[in-house]
Amino acid sequence: MQSLPSLEGVTNAEKRLKGLIRVTPLEFNKRLSNITNSSILLKREDVQQIRSFKIRGAYNKISSLDENDFKNGIVCASAGNHAQGFAFSCKKLKINGEVYMPATTPQQKISQVRMFGGDYVYIKLVGDTYDACQTVALNAAKNSKKIFIHPFDDKIVIEGQATIALEMLQQSSRSYDYIIVPIGGGGLVSGILTVLKKLSPKTKVIGVEPEGAPSMKTSINLGKRISLSEIDGFVDGAAVRQVGKLPFKICKDLLDEIILVPEGKVCQTILDLYSMDGIIAEPAGALAIAALDMIKNIISKKHVGVLLCGGNNDVFRMPEIKERALVYGGLKHYFLVDFPQRSGALKQFVTQILGKNDDITHFEFSKKNFRNNAPAVVGIQLKKASDFELLVERMKKYNFHFDYLNDKQSLFQFLI
Repeated sequence: MQSLPSLEGVTNAEKRLKGLIRVTPLEFNKRLSNITNSSILLKREDVQQIRSFKIRGAYNKISSLDENDFKNGIVCASAGNHAQGFAFSCKKLKINGEVYMPATTPQQKISQVRMFGGDYVYIKLVGDTYDACQTVALNAAKNSKKIFIHPFDDKIVIEGQATIALEMLQQSSRSYDYIIVPIGGGGLVSGILTVLKKLSPKTKVIGVEPEGAPSMKTSINLGKRISLSEIDGFVDGAAVRQVGKLPFKICKDLLDEIILVPEGKVCQTILDLYSMDGIIAEPAGALAIAALDMIKNIISKKHVGVLLCGGNNDVFRMPEIKERALVYGGLKHYFLVDFPQRSGALKQFVTQILGKNDDITHFEFSKKNFRNNAPAVVGIQLKKASDFELLVERMKKYNFHFDYLNDKQSLFQFLI
């Protein structure tokens, strides 16, 4: 069993990383401060060397190895950001590495790994989730006698991530009442806790997980580390089935609270950060910020640090992000409508069912000559969420029979 991370280990990591990583800015955000009636300071790890905090832990671990450890090469598994930190470190230290990434990893992150690692890394895409990918990577490392560089369940990796907390304490003239931290495997939050409980014990730490992958909250509630049977992988940097052994041991004793945030709310937060603050955040990067208005009564009139942990967002994901945000906000609805197969049925639907501000954004229909009615999948975007009840009332009034698809996840997932 590994020993727990220590403050001494974190200060040693700070020395290793000096001059290599950026001391990222801690920025006051007026918009978020107004929303929460508090003082919100964003720790901008999205402007780090690899646009993510993961370089801290990866480099701290790899640079601590001696030549005998890496003579056969090293291996990692990652949904993207740890892989970039790993690749950067391999090239910097001239060590050969294998990177295992889920086949579902956004292309932007794969391209970044290639760019940072150059000829020193070889990428293999396996599995649909991080956990499936990690299983293959662990077996490959064992069979080839290579060192596996874990993204979160490693003492030295955690101590590298924890250097963020040292910077945050140095950058603020006031002590923090709260620090809000995203949780994936738990390495970042356990590192933050390691530092704060020694240097700022009155600061409360709130962890934030995606609603579709609440592995830490579920484990703490059950009193043991469990593996979730199903997860929503959308927040790819934080969606893991099982948190690390070390992070769980630290968090179950020290973490003050965990908030679960719906994936749709994360999407709206990404859009708001871009349009209002000019910040490009990936889903995991926006996770902690998405929780702020859910806890605004708790943090009101407080000094609050928030981790914006990554900015590796693939532009090709933006249509899905927008769609999920609209659905979460009650502005986008999908129906399976039973249309009568007669002339003028669609015109009637448009003129009598749609409100003046409603818009059809999706329509799939296949005419069946041998039937009186045929179903059509219809997507409707509203101007106001409150218009939904009126839309449904009109469909019932004019006898357009329908099934509501937003609540039917097995069908709905094919539409967004």
